[in-house]
Amino acid sequence: MVLVSYVRDYISRMLQDISGMKVLILDSHTVSIVSVAYSQSELLQKEVFLVELVDSISKSREAMSHLKAIYFVAPTSDNIKILKRHLATPRFGEYHLFFSNILKDTQIHELADSDGHHEVVQQVQEFYADFVAIDPYHFTLNMPSNHVYMLPAVEADSKLERFRHRVVDGIASIFLALKRRPVIRYQRTSDIAKTIAQDTAKLMYQQENGLFDFRRTEISPLLLVIDRRDDPVTPLLNQWTYQAMVHELIGIQDNKVDLKSIGKFSKDQQEVVLSSEQDEFFKKNMYENFGDIGMNIKQLVDEFQHISKSNQNIQTIEDMAKFVDSYPEYRKMHGNVSKHVSLVTEMSKLVEERKLMLVSQTEQELACNGGQMASFEAVTNLLNNNSIADIDRLRLVMLYALRYEKESPVQLMQLFNKLSSKNAKYKPGLVQFLLKQAGVDKRTGDLFGNRDFLNIARNMARGLKGVENVYTQHQPLLFQTMESITKGRLRDVDYPFVGNHFQQGRPQDVIIFIVGGTTYEESRSVALQNATNSGIRFILGGSVVLNSKRFLKDLEEAKRQALLSNAN
Repeated sequence: MVLVSYVRDYISRMLQDISGMKVLILDSHTVSIVSVAYSQSELLQKEVFLVELVDSISKSREAMSHLKAIYFVAPTSDNIKILKRHLATPRFGEYHLFFSNILKDTQIHELADSDGHHEVVQQVQEFYADFVAIDPYHFTLNMPSNHVYMLPAVEADSKLERFRHRVVDGIASIFLALKRRPVIRYQRTSDIAKTIAQDTAKLMYQQENGLFDFRRTEISPLLLVIDRRDDPVTPLLNQWTYQAMVHELIGIQDNKVDLKSIGKFSKDQQEVVLSSEQDEFFKKNMYENFGDIGMNIKQLVDEFQHISKSNQNIQTIEDMAKFVDSYPEYRKMHGNVSKHVSLVTEMSKLVEERKLMLVSQTEQELACNGGQMASFEAVTNLLNNNSIADIDRLRLVMLYALRYEKESPVQLMQLFNKLSSKNAKYKPGLVQFLLKQAGVDKRTGDLFGNRDFLNIARNMARGLKGVENVYTQHQPLLFQTMESITKGRLRDVDYPFVGNHFQQGRPQDVIIFIVGGTTYEESRSVALQNATNSGIRFILGGSVVLNSKRFLKDLEEAKRQALLSNAN
């Protein structure tokens, strides 16, 4: 069963057992959880006539006793306070309270006391869907202050503590939904991965031991907690497969793409949904290369042209866009396809404007192949090229620095100076901050395949065979990690176990959680690995879903806060 099925199952159980007209009340986090799993029309079919946010519904006093209120919120102290106010002066006929994670006993007592006078609460339940299931094997926690994982662990830092608690809660809800208790391992070089792994083990094996004791006889699943900084390359790269490319160039939030700020799109196209659950074309093409997507969309358009006996000759993506616009009936029949034509047209424009094919070739060389002098020359030429955008210059220097920080400090300084002179807005020290956070001395994995003899041999073989597509030759470090787990070669010294709970055999389910965020390139890697039927099902989760813009923003914010705390 895929992740979204667990969430859909929880929501269905909430809605179908309560007959009559309903209002669904969510918080800022559960609104994302529900929106990726259930469409508005599906909610209507379940007699949900109103969807409100828990904090905004407080502002209205209008009585609606004909409606039954279904709350699905996180068990935070803020939400409990709001709920107590709502129950003290109830507006709805019935209240059904569902929480996305474990409630404390004290919270249950507080709610019972608030309902003592009116007695409108019909049920209080925990439904463990405290994660956003964006793809079949990929979830996120949508954490707002994602940068805090890079800050030094100061005991009293409440931001870091909140971050850790939220991650532990999210991981716990995944395993409660799966009804499994894992064996836990973590990346040795990351303090935050270690703390999160230990806190998770404490919750599952001590504080809530009874709740997690599912009496299962199969081999325990594996939870592996790793740190984004072990592979800082993947979130810095341009992407050339469909889903990853849309997120990199335009942005995806909760499987929705906002096109309002980009061009003049019709009202129904200003925000489009990209979901493998709801869109067959996207499901088939989400991991395909950009070139193939254009061909596949053209094929669909050609098919309809044939049906409508239209003989317009389509040669370019612009022709396709014009054709779709001139056929309102086509838009009705294939609204889905017009959405994909819009996205591909927009991305083609950005690729051309930012000279991304040129940039990406050098990025891939830096990420995958050796040759320091040739790389230095290529990066220098691109820094001197006035058509290259500032963000692309910055990413190129970062990739060069990660690759050659030890080999060529003199050339690195030249690149820093060149970057400062070319980019007025560049904040000095950001590349150095990245190296401090994720340089070679901080990393566990063999990021560039040049530490481990097997990896060096593999890279040589790949170089001799040639690569079918120069733009997609990079593989995230996660690919190697999954390979090591599949072959039983993940080293205990690099990824220690927590406590005395060890793996008894090869796990059938592995959940890899990346503190600091995942990428769509990595989720593609997981989906392709699962398609090989190796006997292990991998699930990927993280604090957010990154693109290069978000990764750089997190770096900048962490650097700013680190400077502030040093000043104090």
